[in-house]
Amino acid sequence: MLSAFTQAFRTPDLRRKLLFSLMIMAVFRLGAFIPTPGVNTVNVQKCLATQEEGSLLGLVDLFSGGALLQLSIFALGIMPYITASIIVQLLRVVIPRFDDLHKEGQTGQAKLTQYTRYGTIFLGVLQSTTMVYMARSGNMFPGCQHDIIADRSIPMYLVMIVVMTAGTAVIMWLGELITERGIGNGMSLLIFTSITARMPAQLFSIGQGGGWGKVAAIVGMILVVALAIVYIEQSQRRIPVQYAKRMIGRRMYGGSSTYIPLKINMSGVIPVIFASSILAMPVMMANFGSPESTWVQWVRSNFNHQSWLYLVLYALMILGFAFFYTSITFNPDEVADNMKRYGGFIVGYRAGRPTAEFLRYVMNRITTAGAFYLMIVALVPSLMMIPLGLQNGQMPFGGTTLLIMVGVGLQTVKEINTQLEQHHYEGFLR
Repeated sequence: MLSAFTQAFRTPDLRRKLLFSLMIMAVFRLGAFIPTPGVNTVNVQKCLATQEEGSLLGLVDLFSGGALLQLSIFALGIMPYITASIIVQLLRVVIPRFDDLHKEGQTGQAKLTQYTRYGTIFLGVLQSTTMVYMARSGNMFPGCQHDIIADRSIPMYLVMIVVMTAGTAVIMWLGELITERGIGNGMSLLIFTSITARMPAQLFSIGQGGGWGKVAAIVGMILVVALAIVYIEQSQRRIPVQYAKRMIGRRMYGGSSTYIPLKINMSGVIPVIFASSILAMPVMMANFGSPESTWVQWVRSNFNHQSWLYLVLYALMILGFAFFYTSITFNPDEVADNMKRYGGFIVGYRAGRPTAEFLRYVMNRITTAGAFYLMIVALVPSLMMIPLGLQNGQMPFGGTTLLIMVGVGLQTVKEINTQLEQHHYEGFLR
């Protein structure tokens, strides 16, 4: 990995792309510290200091790099774009028009990207309105008596909503700039930046409060889990495919053999995000209720990372969403039809329905292993909190965090290696 980055910086074109990506990431982090107009930053810092661990907005704050709870111009982070992308993908199952656009190639993909942008702006307005309401009512920082919004007029609320929504649009634009002119997927790199920006401060805080032995244990667990993620994410089941020979004019085509690579974790990090989001909803609803209510106290005591009920529901939801999302992203019938159309077949299985049934059988077995892998990775941080004596929110990493960090790192390194090979071949052909 280090040699790839060293060779990349020695290549002028790649060096420009890497420096451009780093510059955009620095701008993204800078925006996380610029407060939204109308926010009293001094009182926000006081509320953050007195806040209880395990905020209900922790998932969204994770993808904003801590900008959400500081109410900065980039408070919403990349989460509206992620949600809009997931919604557009799910709509392919419900609306045939979206599935047709997906099959049209580059033109249809551009249309889906446009719909994703519109959805991002809509969700940005919706989420920024919710954030402003929670900040005004005091539900964002329970127990804090300081006013974090100086001007409580309607025009100021509108300005805050517009600024936060515009911040989301700017983040989306920065991600697309990295994708077009930098290295790797821009949105993924911005998420990677948000996550890694918080880790050093959290580890230092744990070291000061609970001893550096806990920090060493956490770092060791991060390395072990990261190695396991790299091994599993790189693993794949290769199904051999043979293409029959065809005569077109006077030329013979086909007769080659290839394979279908099926990843063990076909669904990626989406099941973990889905499960975390759904389990955060009861806590969010309880935050709007009276603290003395019985149901509010029950939700807060049972829906936290140290509750067995929460952990069991979390694991079951990850398993279910892994199968659900894999069935959306991989269609055995479509793959079998494409193979039949171009004269391909799997040895021992007839083209068409038998091939689709075989692919479905193999995919179900692989998805079972991948779902249990996701469940273990997601539960390891929560289970580690118990012997280490950490409270909610103190663990500097989670299953979602590690999956995203390692996945983005692998994707970026592969992109750099691809660019290096292209430069090598270009020089060779000259």
